[in-house]
Amino acid sequence: MSYLEKLLQGVEVEQKALWEVTTWDKKFNAVDNHKQPKTLKYNHLLSNELKPLILKKGSVRILTTNETDLWTSDELAGSRLTNAEIVAIPWGGNVIVQYYNGKFLTGDNRIAVSNDKSYLDTKYLYYFLRNNIKLLSSFYRGSGIKHPSMSNILDIHIPIPPFNVQKKIVGILDTFTELITKLNTELTARKEQYEYYREQLFSFDEKDMEHLPMGDDRIGKFQRGKRFVKDDIIPEGVPCIHYGEMYTHYGTWANKSKSFLSEKLVEDKKLRIAENGDVVIVGAGETIEDLGKGTAWLGEKGVVIHDACFSYRSTLNPKYVAYFTRTKQYHNQIKKHISSGKISAIHANGLSKVLIPVPSPKEQERIVNILDKFDVLTTSISEGLPNEINLRKKQYEYYRDLLLTFPKGTSIA
Repeated sequence: MSYLEKLLQGVEVEQKALWEVTTWDKKFNAVDNHKQPKTLKYNHLLSNELKPLILKKGSVRILTTNETDLWTSDELAGSRLTNAEIVAIPWGGNVIVQYYNGKFLTGDNRIAVSNDKSYLDTKYLYYFLRNNIKLLSSFYRGSGIKHPSMSNILDIHIPIPPFNVQKKIVGILDTFTELITKLNTELTARKEQYEYYREQLFSFDEKDMEHLPMGDDRIGKFQRGKRFVKDDIIPEGVPCIHYGEMYTHYGTWANKSKSFLSEKLVEDKKLRIAENGDVVIVGAGETIEDLGKGTAWLGEKGVVIHDACFSYRSTLNPKYVAYFTRTKQYHNQIKKHISSGKISAIHANGLSKVLIPVPSPKEQERIVNILDKFDVLTTSISEGLPNEINLRKKQYEYYRDLLLTFPKGTSIA
């Protein structure tokens, strides 16, 4: 018999409506207060000295209607300060469930507390609500910003095993949460390490290493894509890259496309193609920080590129070029050539002026091999830390569902 089976065997489970075992206190914006609570002006409460994850003595959490970490001080919180163990759901917008134990203030939230903390553990309540996000969401209504029907939410029935079992369930789920947090912290540290080494690997003294403009005929040339729209995209056909996908889907290299076009459209519009070994560079977008990033195309067939992209054909290692387009050295150079507006853009003329260090092919390959290892570790969904985090999240959700699902009105034999 497994640990979980032993934990739940013979457990008497009561089913109670939330209104029977929880209070949605007036102090925190009461259930019977039908007026929308006044939104806190966060910019008046933020303290520059208090940073997320670096909690100083006297720091106060600002519970927002999303999962953003905002902190303030006792002095700035003033009379709105509360110190309690609570569960919060937003009064409007997308449904999330937050748990907090300590000093906080809030606006636009509904705050729940256990009526009897020796009968219903508040963190057990939190995990139960997290496991029932879809049910909570079904009670949010409205044509614009959706708001919850609190009467429906309070009628939700929560299974309540003995208090010691609740604490054990909370302990198991806390362990998973802590593991995922540690993995995310490690991933952040690895990404910072990756970015540091990437900058160092491309830092060649111009006296020791030739730097050439990317548009120099000796090393490469740019070709701009031609226009097609999202409605042109079909499930199968000629591989294509829409510029928006460069921000959401593609990394340093790719050999398969997410999207496709018909052969007829490609021929009729004489669309332009990036061949194997070309680097596809995004030339337009809403975020200046990501503008100009490149993806080495390593597919057997060519890929059609959007008119907000460029293909860069070069004598340099394509992955070397793609990694270079993710450095500060590169982005500091292209900033002066970006035209800003609702959509920021850069043209081939500006990209052509960017100076790129040109080491030997052997040195380019060495740099690529080093960065490939970091890339797998920090970005791959099938390998490395992202995969580990993804697996642990699935495992956590599985056990959360298992631990919080009880037959109604009976013991577990």
